[in-house]
Amino acid sequence: MTEEAERTSDASASGGQPELRGIDLARRALEEARAAAKASGKSVGQGRASPRRLRTGARRRTGWSGARPDDRDPQLLFALAGTIAKNRGWSTKVAEGMVFGRWPAVVGEDIASHAVPVKLENGVLSISAESTAWATQLRMLQKQILAKINAAVGQGVVTSLKIAGPVAPSWRKGERHIKGRGPRDTYG
Repeated sequence: MTEEAERTSDASASGGQPELRGIDLARRALEEARAAAKASGKSVGQGRASPRRLRTGARRRTGWSGARPDDRDPQLLFALAGTIAKNRGWSTKVAEGMVFGRWPAVVGEDIASHAVPVKLENGVLSISAESTAWATQLRMLQKQILAKINAAVGQGVVTSLKIAGPVAPSWRKGERHIKGRGPRDTYG
């Protein structure tokens, strides 16, 4: 039997239509599926499952993020740390730490080379100057220094400044001592 005869015998056995193979079979199946969907009232693509949701309830996008910034792109560490600090209520502690950690950048190199912050309690920043002259100068510049700190760290972290000069040495030695002014002219 020749190929022609085989095809006609297969066609007559299957109801007069030749047997479909490969791409023709796939097209026929797709057409039948579309016809069945149209008959049931659904359009193609309606029966698909919805995209997977994240824990936050936001929908996950599929594919690449594209040329524009996206929440899936790598983030800078300081931005993430700031977000975490804000969400957990650590913002004030981080701001207080910035006063001490970034002191030269906050007040300027000139002031930072002659004065250092000592402690911060209840919005009062204690500053120790290297000399009484610098302590006096800083007291006169108190408003400008406070404005610089508030601009760099945030409003309300530091409300006032307490500026002190160097601490004089103590003449008290040991457990017992006599009240008085301290050493006087002992050489003559």
